[in-house]
Amino acid sequence: MLISRRAFQLSLRRTTATAAIEAPLSVSADKCKSMDQIRQIHAQMIVTARIHDAYAASRLINFCALSDLNYALKLFHHIPTPNLFMWNTIIRALANTSNPSDGFLLYVEMRRRGVAPGTHTFPFVLKACSNMKLSKCFAQVHANVLKFGFEIDPHVGNALVRGISVTSGSVGDARKVFDEMPVKDLRLWTTMICGYAQNGCPKEAITLFQEMIGEGFEPRGVVLSSVLSACAQSAQPELELGERIHRYIEEKGMEVGVILGTAIVNMYARNGALAKAKKYFDGMKAKNVATWNALICGMAVHGRAEEAINVFKMMLEEGFEPNGITLLGVMSACCHAGLVDYGREVFYSMFGVYGVKANLKHYGCAVDLLGRGGRVLEAEEVIRTMPWKADVAIWGALLSGCRECGNIEVAERAAREILDLDPQNHGVHVVLSNMYVEAGKWEQAMKERKGMRDGSSKKMAGWSVVGGGTRDRLIEQVCDATSKATQQY
Repeated sequence: MLISRRAFQLSLRRTTATAAIEAPLSVSADKCKSMDQIRQIHAQMIVTARIHDAYAASRLINFCALSDLNYALKLFHHIPTPNLFMWNTIIRALANTSNPSDGFLLYVEMRRRGVAPGTHTFPFVLKACSNMKLSKCFAQVHANVLKFGFEIDPHVGNALVRGISVTSGSVGDARKVFDEMPVKDLRLWTTMICGYAQNGCPKEAITLFQEMIGEGFEPRGVVLSSVLSACAQSAQPELELGERIHRYIEEKGMEVGVILGTAIVNMYARNGALAKAKKYFDGMKAKNVATWNALICGMAVHGRAEEAINVFKMMLEEGFEPNGITLLGVMSACCHAGLVDYGREVFYSMFGVYGVKANLKHYGCAVDLLGRGGRVLEAEEVIRTMPWKADVAIWGALLSGCRECGNIEVAERAAREILDLDPQNHGVHVVLSNMYVEAGKWEQAMKERKGMRDGSSKKMAGWSVVGGGTRDRLIEQVCDATSKATQQY
């Protein structure tokens, strides 16, 4: 039976209207600018029964994962059989949260359901493991990478190199993965160089950077920032290379943001070119706390205490809030210059004035500062009130201060604490023996020396807490903290 012409036209209009409504729903989520719009589209999908359309649902989840993760999770868990794109999207979002372990656990659930991972899955899961900093979980995912044959994929390889460097700090293992990659792009070279720089291997970072240049790659801001940091960390002065990189940046007309600019300041400051560091610092249009720290700590390390303190005061005047690295740098500067009162004031006002909670390095610096100023009783009180148990280095700083001011009573207490922690410590007996001699206490001095001759203690190689070791260690701590803060991984 033939339908009437009018009925046919009405049917055609309904079909066209339905297609006009349904077709945009699958892609309109990409054009949304708010969760309210997403909820409207979600409602339309439910009304039109399009919510079971995997592609349409995946677009919803993709938007929500970036805007409202809880909403995205609710959508995800209401889908009976999520596709791989949905799994990847939620894992990626969870990996970037404060609980990245949720991303790893979701990957475990995905595998339990028999869903095979794809090229994009592993970079997200490996990032979750990196943020968790759990090498065991990372190793399990690495085994899955090998099982599914993705180890030579550039994106997966890059995530592996980065993750190994972050989770375990084993740059040797990361380098092995790097070397086994058949094709190395700029991103992979950058990740490996950054891994070296961030794990205290400046020489290797510089060598690999030179290899990268030899392969014809043109470096960009991120890798240049890491190499400049390596130049700052290197035991051998690398000012010449740092200056060449700086000239390269200027010749190429590269945009210098805060991170790269801070790396330039840090490189000059750490290599003792303080005038160049200050000049570049003054010319920077934008600065952050790390920029100020680079200059302050560089001046502190090179004994320019008054200048470091002046820069610190300028920083406060310009409205920047100091962090723990800033205050450690200022206290270190005070240690170098013997500015006990100012350094002491900074330490005691850390939390109350600046809102910074002191860590073990700050306490160690305070003990060293007070000890050098002859305030060993106050230094001992600082140690006794620490929220952590003091180590040999901190008690050694106190012992060093006692030696300088001749306070045998406190020195004996510090020595007992050191020997409780390290019974075979030779340096303690040497210091006490010398102090007894200087005080004319020959009997005690002979007792200390007899103990050493009888073999009751043996010399510990490298023990140099007294006689400059504390200051050297403090310098290293300030430098390391500053260099890490100037890097972007």
